[in-house]
Amino acid sequence: SLLTFLCAIYSLKTIPNPGKPKALLSLMMLLEVGMIGAFISLDLLLFFIFFEVVLVPMFFMIAIWGGPNRSYASIKFFLYTLFGSAFMLLSFLAIYFRAEEPTFDILLLSQNTDWFSRDFQMIAFLGMFVGFAIKVPMWPLHTWLPDAHTEAPTIGSVLLAGILLKMGTYGFVRIAMPILPEGAKAYAPYIGILAVIAIIYGALCCLAQREIKRMIAFSSVGHMGFVMLGIATMTETGINAALFGNIAHGVVTGMLFFIVGSLKERYHTGDIAEIGGGVLAKTPYLGALLTYVAIASLGLPGLAGFWGEMFALLAAWSPAEGLHRGLFYGLAVGGAIGTVLTAGYFLWLLQRVNLGVVPERWRNERFSDVMGVELTAWAPLLVLILALGLYPRFIFGITDIAVKGLLHGMGMGADAGGAGAGH
Repeated sequence: SLLTFLCAIYSLKTIPNPGKPKALLSLMMLLEVGMIGAFISLDLLLFFIFFEVVLVPMFFMIAIWGGPNRSYASIKFFLYTLFGSAFMLLSFLAIYFRAEEPTFDILLLSQNTDWFSRDFQMIAFLGMFVGFAIKVPMWPLHTWLPDAHTEAPTIGSVLLAGILLKMGTYGFVRIAMPILPEGAKAYAPYIGILAVIAIIYGALCCLAQREIKRMIAFSSVGHMGFVMLGIATMTETGINAALFGNIAHGVVTGMLFFIVGSLKERYHTGDIAEIGGGVLAKTPYLGALLTYVAIASLGLPGLAGFWGEMFALLAAWSPAEGLHRGLFYGLAVGGAIGTVLTAGYFLWLLQRVNLGVVPERWRNERFSDVMGVELTAWAPLLVLILALGLYPRFIFGITDIAVKGLLHGMGMGADAGGAGAGH
């Protein structure tokens, strides 16, 4: 709700070609209906409907207001997500017909997991995994994301990164794990392996990017890898870290896309080499905000990006009983390497974009610095980045009780303390 409202404020400044503000904002409102509906549904069929509702407005936002390759990006986004949703729906229907009391009620199904044999859970969880993993997106099902982000208008990128990706991780925690606990335990090591591959792969791809929005898009692959690593540990600390990471990523990466969108409007390009550096000299406030949000995204202690990643790595070092500790030790090390690479590509971005002298081609151009409308739209996110970093209990205090209930329902013992209580 907050991000949608801030996107509406940001839209007061500019509407990308071809204009049509009523159509764009109407699609954004429809997108909000789908997003909120998915997060409050306690019925599998209703969840599926809202899960699909978000596809239509996002498709048109990219296809009409997007960049030069918008047709390709929008169709790829639509087809990927629709493909995953088909498997997810098959799993939902299988659960309905296999249950002793046929129902789509998420709470009732979570309380009666003994209705489903282990073999059935393995198959049904796999179907859900495909649907949710594409939405996250997990490697190797991520390829739609960089194209969609690169071509989407600024507000489309903010909502896509800030909210839509979280519908996938939410699906794992709210639906797949409590209803199919045996399947979740069986697939947890594989989820962890794919998560760490995504962390390292995403960071390496970021180091190779020449376009800012595309680089931020690949960074989302890595950040969501930390979220999935936390979920894969099946521990209180890990799942709390995943939920915190969800929110922190929405705030930080949403803010990054706002800033990068404003940079592209001023320079009329997102190419790092064409911008050529000197942003701090040309637009000092905008450059300072880019630095602030970038170091939050790389996980600097005291800012929002730190806690989710740190506790995910701690949880990987001490996974739930029954999971292979040697494997998760390796995953923790791989994730730690990913944090170093993440710092590397963000610092490299700041060095290439912010620092240095203003290139000759931009010296006579007159760029406005941060405008009033922009600051109004960004201020809540800038404050949240610092507030969540300094006071993580604001999130952990809310999620900890729910996570304990989730693990108790799955028959998993809570780890010592948990992120919300023990740290």
